[in-house]
Amino acid sequence: MAGVMIQGTGSDVGKSVLVAGLCRVFANRGLRVRPFKPQNMSNNAAVTPDGGEIGRAQATQAMAARVAPHVDMNPVLLKPQGDRTSQLIVRGQVRGMLAAANWREGRIDLLPEVVDCYRRLEAESDLVIVEGAGSPAEVNLRAGDIANMGFARAAGVPVLLAGDIDRGGVIASLVGTKAVIDPADAAMIRGFLVNKFRGDPALFADGMATIAEHTGWRALGLIPWLAEARRLPSEDAVVLERARTGAGGRVVIACPITPRIANFDDLDPLRLEPAVDLVMVRPGETIPDAAMIVLAGSKATIADLAFLRAQGWHIDIAAHHRRGRPVLGLCGGYQMLGLGVADPDGIEGPAGRVEGLGLLDVETVLTGEKTVRPVTGAALGAGFSGYEIHLGRTTGSDTARPVGHFADGRAEGAMSADGLVAGSYIHGLLGEAGQRAAWLARIGVAGAGPDHRADVDAALDAIAATLEAHVDCDALLRIAQDAV
Repeated sequence: MAGVMIQGTGSDVGKSVLVAGLCRVFANRGLRVRPFKPQNMSNNAAVTPDGGEIGRAQATQAMAARVAPHVDMNPVLLKPQGDRTSQLIVRGQVRGMLAAANWREGRIDLLPEVVDCYRRLEAESDLVIVEGAGSPAEVNLRAGDIANMGFARAAGVPVLLAGDIDRGGVIASLVGTKAVIDPADAAMIRGFLVNKFRGDPALFADGMATIAEHTGWRALGLIPWLAEARRLPSEDAVVLERARTGAGGRVVIACPITPRIANFDDLDPLRLEPAVDLVMVRPGETIPDAAMIVLAGSKATIADLAFLRAQGWHIDIAAHHRRGRPVLGLCGGYQMLGLGVADPDGIEGPAGRVEGLGLLDVETVLTGEKTVRPVTGAALGAGFSGYEIHLGRTTGSDTARPVGHFADGRAEGAMSADGLVAGSYIHGLLGEAGQRAAWLARIGVAGAGPDHRADVDAALDAIAATLEAHVDCDALLRIAQDAV
């Protein structure tokens, strides 16, 4: 039994990618590897084969380890629904709603379940690679912590600390982390990694030595910028802050960014298409002249629909439709396209009903029952493989023109009478090349790239090869095998 935890000096330092790459490294060496993240906070979720929810990053990491995703790999998942409220998922199932204050007080009660999940993975594998959340330097959150040092100490898992040199200040962030955390927490850290380096590694040799001198931690690797990471599914909404503007010579597909946008990794296959410029439209911007508009999923459909109207995007979408151009809504985006969304039980807020965009003749009623399941089927004459995660039931005359059918023959989704507006509950709908090509053909783009899964798999191999070359993986494994 062996385990090691990758923590970071902050969010978005590359922990998820490093864990995924290391899972592939050691899987390539023939080890039985499992990923693990005690606590995740993300509205980008994946569905396990048995119908549970885990963070998208852990599903990608399971793929890197060449195993099926399992709820034990991410026992606690928080899905933000408002600024101070989140849905709590424990071992893949909804356990209720909670406020930020309640979470800080109650999370320690989940630690035994978290450690039990880790022990099960540990018992079935040669190596468990654990991903932390945020940073252990957030000492104001240390009491009751289950995501970083609280877990590491409870489970006896040694830690490697990763810093991001691209954002600057990496020496201070690594050395400063040791300065502010509890000495007993610092004793869990056995080495450090510097991630996202650009240029000649010799130029930072003195920097690595300085960090080692001031911390007493072993330098395990200076990792170059991993360009292939852009091909992995997105999880952290921070990537949306880097939304691109349109580039000439390519077909524009636009997606507005709402505050509770969810499962926006559904759009990754489009982002990687060379003939497509995927424009994520930020608040304060107008939706550009586009060949297609895609409305992504939402963790709070009613609130995001109100935000969409406040931005004036409903006017842009209506004008786009009048010009005879297609609109695709996925999950929450599908619900927004209808005549209305009713919330009789106040699941998302005050009970009531709000008007939809009116582009599909359907109505959605939000209910407490959550649909979570992997699915397969066909749409537009091509196969799809994905999953459903949603509250609510959508009915109406346009469902008589379904987008497609599940493998068992049931109809899925809805299409407008003019064929321009479509809605589907399927996450991952655009992942398979044939399915994506069918949607792109509607806007004059011929063909499509490879199946997204194959593209991600190739990216994982490339990342693993880079990590093998720049990280002391043998030393990392010895640290993992050295029980604390």
